[in-house]
Amino acid sequence: MIIIISDLIDGLTVVAFFAGIVGLVSSSLGIIWQKKIGSDLSLSGNNFLQALSAAIFHLLLALCFEKFFINFSNDFILAMSWQIFAVSLGAFLILMWLLAKNKANETSTLFFLVPPISALLAFLILEETFTSFDFLGLFLSCLGVFIVSKIQIKL
Repeated sequence: MIIIISDLIDGLTVVAFFAGIVGLVSSSLGIIWQKKIGSDLSLSGNNFLQALSAAIFHLLLALCFEKFFINFSNDFILAMSWQIFAVSLGAFLILMWLLAKNKANETSTLFFLVPPISALLAFLILEETFTSFDFLGLFLSCLGVFIVSKIQIKL
C-alpha cells in the first residue's frame, strides 16, 4: 500500500487505483471460489477455461472501446510471448498448484508480495527509482507475509 500511495501522489489516477483494488478483491474472491468448488479438471484445463473467459471478457471491452490494429514488431512478439508463456501458463499453473496444495488464505497471502516485488524488478530491469519509501513498503510486505505464514503453520 505504501508503494501504491507513493505512486498515487506521483501521478497515478484514482481510477487506476480503484481498478487495482477491484482486481485484488476479484482475485481474492476467485481464489476462494476456486478452492471451495474444487475441480476435477487438470491444471491445464483450468488454465484454458480461465484464459478463455478472460479472452471473451476483454474482447467485449475491446469491441466497445478500441480500434483493432496490431503492429507485429519484434517487441510486440517478445512481449506477447512473455505474456502467454511466463504469465498465463507459468503463473496460472503455479497459482492452481498452490491452491491444490495449500489453503486458500495461505495462497492469497502471497499476493501481498506482488507490488513490492514488481517495484524491485522495475528498479533492477527498467532502472526506475527505488526510494527509501519503496524499500519500507517492500520490507513491511515481506515481514507481514512472513508473520502470517508462521502463524498459519502453528495453527
